[in-house]
Amino acid sequence: MNILILQSSPRKNGSTAWMAEEYRKAAEAAGHQVTLVDVSHKKIAGCLACEYCHGKGNGACIQKDDMQELYPLMAQAEVLVLASPIYYFTLNAQMQAPIQRMYCVNAPAKVRKMALLVSSHSPGVYNGAIAEYKDICNYWKCEDSGIVTAKIDQQKTEAVREQIVRLVQNL
Repeated sequence: MNILILQSSPRKNGSTAWMAEEYRKAAEAAGHQVTLVDVSHKKIAGCLACEYCHGKGNGACIQKDDMQELYPLMAQAEVLVLASPIYYFTLNAQMQAPIQRMYCVNAPAKVRKMALLVSSHSPGVYNGAIAEYKDICNYWKCEDSGIVTAKIDQQKTEAVREQIVRLVQNL
């Protein structure tokens, strides 16, 4: 399968980046084609709600930023993995921008499965992110292949790595 992982932690060696990397390694070991994109270090603006994409743009966004690199990757992906730290009870802004910029194409053409990897320093802060993720899965008609959460005392542990490996095994 063609897997696209969007990783949105600004901390290159943080827990979320670790989770995304563990998913990548497990998926490649299982024979999948994997692309991991660090969207936190890309320049991706939010949607302008200008409707250019649904008029003159014919499905193309008027903004020409680093999202242009993601559109072809999203179009080819069969599995989409969102890896985000939790900032104020939901996915961080660095993840929100690429998700919301998919408005111009409505839904990725080939994505049939999704997974969510989220980390936080606090327990019990995942409900908003999980609800948004599940709504996206439903709207894009994707199967939820699983969610892994890691609070501060679980981060970068063998137990979390095993959960991630099981997600990949369930593809």
